[in-house]
Amino acid sequence: MKGASLAIGAYSAMLWRSAAGVVLMGPVWLLGGGRRPDARVLRLHALRGANSAGMATSFFFGITYLPLAEGIALSFIAPLIALYLAAVVLGEQISRRAIGASLLGLAGVVVIAAARLGQGHVSPMAAWGVAAILFSALLYAWNLILQRQQAQLADPREIAFFQAVFTGLCLALFAPWLAHWPDVRVWAGLAGSAALAMISLMLISWGYAREQTQALLPLEYTAFIWAALMGWLMFAEAVTAPTVIGAALIVIGCWIAARTHTEQTAL
Repeated sequence: MKGASLAIGAYSAMLWRSAAGVVLMGPVWLLGGGRRPDARVLRLHALRGANSAGMATSFFFGITYLPLAEGIALSFIAPLIALYLAAVVLGEQISRRAIGASLLGLAGVVVIAAARLGQGHVSPMAAWGVAAILFSALLYAWNLILQRQQAQLADPREIAFFQAVFTGLCLALFAPWLAHWPDVRVWAGLAGSAALAMISLMLISWGYAREQTQALLPLEYTAFIWAALMGWLMFAEAVTAPTVIGAALIVIGCWIAARTHTEQTAL
């Protein structure tokens, strides 16, 4: 998606990825016995689709001006916000160790972000990238709560299909002014991204249907490790010593959270 966003813009990349997602997931949903959801669930699908349109587009816009790892690092304020939203919206009890694990993961992000900002050679558009990703992170915090609610009411195939539908519909409102048609090379990347997104959505929905938000949120931090690796492999974005130190803190935080949940389950 970073490659597609650089080629045709974040909005167009997200619009056409959503369209590809509908094409890919439609048959999967129908062959799995898909039926029209009731009004309550359909509203929830529409709400998350609208949220995802703003969240994903702003994030992809941000990473056209920032390295992948830095973009992911900035987005990690979202799980912390969502940890407390889960207590308010879902009524979950947040353990001290779960909070501590999230803060430890955030400390790893701070190490990386501080090193990056201290380098002193940030592009003029980097501020827009940072602002876009922080906005995306706010929406993502709400998205984490919505996906837990969705997962308790619908199966993963339905969630993936309707998210692609409603995200695409929201973005299509601006198509006459903003859409750009991708060339063949970009379409290949968008189709691959759509397939990965649909698989990811189904796996995440399956997980959130079986576990509380507080136990899963610290695992969001592992995304940084993959972003650093992909940024290095695909875009030659350097992985520095602070990146390695921060990643280690993130992994430790996830390990503590996993142990906390295992102990609570045993009790």
